[in-house]
Amino acid sequence: MTTPSARRSGGRAARQALRAAPLAQDVRPVRAGMEGGTFKPLTPDGINRIHHAALDALEQIGLADAPPSGIDIMTRAGAVLGDDGRLRFPRALVEDMLAKAAKSITLCGRDPKHDMTLSGRRVHYGTAGAAVHMVDPHGREYRESTVQDLHDAARIVDQLDNIHFLQRPMVCRDIPDNREMDLNSIYACTAGTKKHIGVSFSEPDFVEDGIELLHMIAGGEDAWRARPFVSNSNCFVVPPMKFATESCQVMEKAIAAGMPVLLLSAGMATATAPPTLAGAIVQAVAECLAGVVYVNAIAPGHPAIFGTWPFLVDLRSGAMSGGSGEQALMTAGCAQMHQFYGLPGGAAAGFSDSKLPDMQAGWEQMCSNVLAGLSGLNMVYEAAGMHASLLGFCHESLILGDDIVGQALRCVRGIEITEDAVSIEMMKSVCLKGPGHYLGEDQTLSRMQTDFVYPTLGDRTSPKEWAEVGKPDLIAAATARKEGILAQRSGARFNPEVDAAIRARFNIHLPK
Repeated sequence: MTTPSARRSGGRAARQALRAAPLAQDVRPVRAGMEGGTFKPLTPDGINRIHHAALDALEQIGLADAPPSGIDIMTRAGAVLGDDGRLRFPRALVEDMLAKAAKSITLCGRDPKHDMTLSGRRVHYGTAGAAVHMVDPHGREYRESTVQDLHDAARIVDQLDNIHFLQRPMVCRDIPDNREMDLNSIYACTAGTKKHIGVSFSEPDFVEDGIELLHMIAGGEDAWRARPFVSNSNCFVVPPMKFATESCQVMEKAIAAGMPVLLLSAGMATATAPPTLAGAIVQAVAECLAGVVYVNAIAPGHPAIFGTWPFLVDLRSGAMSGGSGEQALMTAGCAQMHQFYGLPGGAAAGFSDSKLPDMQAGWEQMCSNVLAGLSGLNMVYEAAGMHASLLGFCHESLILGDDIVGQALRCVRGIEITEDAVSIEMMKSVCLKGPGHYLGEDQTLSRMQTDFVYPTLGDRTSPKEWAEVGKPDLIAAATARKEGILAQRSGARFNPEVDAAIRARFNIHLPK
């Protein structure tokens, strides 16, 4: 048996060496696509009641304002157009389209190592939103967001281990022309990260140009269709129970172009959705089931994400309460409904009502991110960086959010019970023959990186050590890391010939 002194002399140096070395993907304690599903706020009876209520709503209420093309597509599939102009969906039609819908899809990155398989309870965290402001945590101020801010967010996401995808989190307020804004959003995101990206289109007429740009980036239409690395985030409904006419036309064109779609229903409980948590989920499920019919009537099995995103209002003020426990519960309940249908799904979590990356932001972001992951939500949107109830985005908060999501993923992973983990042989050795602690044991050293998640910026030093190193500030540390990332040119930038061709064809606002 090794002597206690030998254990102590070698253990610390070995641990420091392990901590300093980057971890290989296959030994990281947390990673994209881990299985959740242990948290289930809905009972089996509750799931069935929500399901049948959603079917009743589709049969009895239906949805208004479908575009003529959508009416033609869905009535040919079996939907019924009423004299009131509303499309109603018989149960048999919904069940038929659910059978045709894709149950497992892959969202590609430009680099295949970032591909995400959406199925079952596999969990992925990323950004999303349409913030119109950037948060300056040092000056405690808000300013309008720009295309450079969007590109910088993409560059930061590309370097964060626990943020698995980039859905455009902010609007380029410095580009007033909507067509140019849409195209520059695609450019800014794809030039910043090789992870999967989600974008929106303001109008149907802008889709063709966007697809042309993506073909140029991919290296041609065939290459794009083989690996579509950008999806369309599509608010195809205007709750309660109405289609968003132009967004539906965008969706039809995106499907024709081979682009995955996020079917996004974002009702606001007490305002544009029922006031109960269960009722808000019912409406979101009904609206997204209509989307399933729509998509699969066009192209059976087309990659689509069941995007139930019900939100909440604080009834004292009328403001959103996105950082609430109720929001976390609704998101987790939506994940259970996705799993009930066997469909890839996504919902919102991790955003804060706080205006700054402060203690309120921390508890709000952690609460919903953990419950979303434990529920097995495939795509956790808005998981990092978002403040002021989706109005503001913060680069420092995005970086700090990587630590939050890392801890959330560790909760998702859970506790593995193996023979080695519960063996008492090491306990016998330490307690009966050894030094009375486990610091130098082989298992301690071997498990420290595979079982434990260490925050990149979170401070776990003692008060004495903290004072000795200058009392580091968390926000200042995040700013320093941001500046370090942004000091390097993006590795996702296009080769000069492709970039020159893109700039000759489109008015790109980012400098070369």
